[in-house]
Amino acid sequence: MELIYLLFILALSIFLGFALISRVPPLLHTPLMSEANAICGIILIGALVSAGVEATSLLTIILGTSAVALATFNVVGGYLVTERMLKMFKK
Repeated sequence: MELIYLLFILALSIFLGFALISRVPPLLHTPLMSEANAICGIILIGALVSAGVEATSLLTIILGTSAVALATFNVVGGYLVTERMLKMFKK
């Protein structure tokens, strides 16, 4: 039952995130991307903490490791894209 509850929260957060981001004007994408990268950095810390807890099952290890990898990929990629976008506005 707990797994269904967690999957519902995941689906709801995906839908809400998509609905919010799709309504952002293009002019605000760069500042919002920088903020999202900062938030994802906090998520990375949470993923590291959850991955470092004594794992009781293989699924816990796999999910913790994938959370760390995906959050790291998101933070690094987001900062690279933000830097590239900001370079476009420099003279």
